[in-house]
Amino acid sequence: MAIIGLGATPAWAQTSPAAETMDHAQHQGAPSPDAVKPKAARDAMPAMDPSGMDHGAMPGMKPEKVETAGEMAAMDHGEMKMQGGSAPPDARDPHAYSGGYTLESGPYALPGPRVLRLSDEHNFGALLVDRLERVHTRDGNVTAYDMQAWFGRNYNRLVVKAEGDVSQGKLQEARTELLWGHAIATFWDTQLGMRYDSGVGPDRSWLAFGVQGLAPYWFEVDAAAYVGDNGRTALRLGAEYELLLTQRLILQPRLEINAYGKSDEALGIGSGLSDGAAGLRLRYEFTRQFAPYVGVERAGKFGKTADLARIAGEKTDETRWVAGVRFWF
Repeated sequence: MAIIGLGATPAWAQTSPAAETMDHAQHQGAPSPDAVKPKAARDAMPAMDPSGMDHGAMPGMKPEKVETAGEMAAMDHGEMKMQGGSAPPDARDPHAYSGGYTLESGPYALPGPRVLRLSDEHNFGALLVDRLERVHTRDGNVTAYDMQAWFGRNYNRLVVKAEGDVSQGKLQEARTELLWGHAIATFWDTQLGMRYDSGVGPDRSWLAFGVQGLAPYWFEVDAAAYVGDNGRTALRLGAEYELLLTQRLILQPRLEINAYGKSDEALGIGSGLSDGAAGLRLRYEFTRQFAPYVGVERAGKFGKTADLARIAGEKTDETRWVAGVRFWF
């Protein structure tokens, strides 16, 4: 029975008296047997080469193949299946309706005319008054407006633009456009329609074509080309940027330039680069829909337009101080 009990003892529990003595000695701070050997004897011992050890001969250990760097470089990475590639044969068409059901057919279709509609099937409208301001110059005060309204869907809509100046209760100059807008890319619309100029001088009509949208780095761009009667042509470019100083305090740089292909002396316009304005407006948004602002703007006339202004005794450049409100609904 004693023999059987000894055989049942785990291997890790079978400790020889010599091992117990050595372990006790190490706990007492005694040096190991190798440490007490003379240095010459220790130096004479053959160095152990781990790479030469036969791990396969050790009981309980299975030999494993160690891959070298050359073998790892020879791996065929083409067999590794990465994300992407062709869809499996049983993949569902991502462009098809779920399970083949539609809004007009199938067990879940409602009787009568179709009630459910996607967002781009609804008509929406909005009015943005970007600038409604009082302009102060050395020659007097002027009320200016710049607004845009649209009605329609996401891809096609009717757009109305209006910009002008009023002084002493009289319309000095105005530009009104009636356009059809069509979405061509994310944040970008093409616009085609008519432009009508009115004010103190003779009226002018134009065919208008342009693009409007949000350029990279969040620049709002409005560019248009115009063709009028008697071979008149014109180009207009407007750009804005909104710099958020805080969530409510916003600084808006703005630039606008105009060019004409033919002189129109009745309106004081010369061919080439005609006029432009650059300004800064600082607004505070009580809500996103309502924000008063103050600012400064520098306006000037160039080229032949400046020459016509000098002949008429008018200034070719001026500084404007503005105060107004921006709102939309």
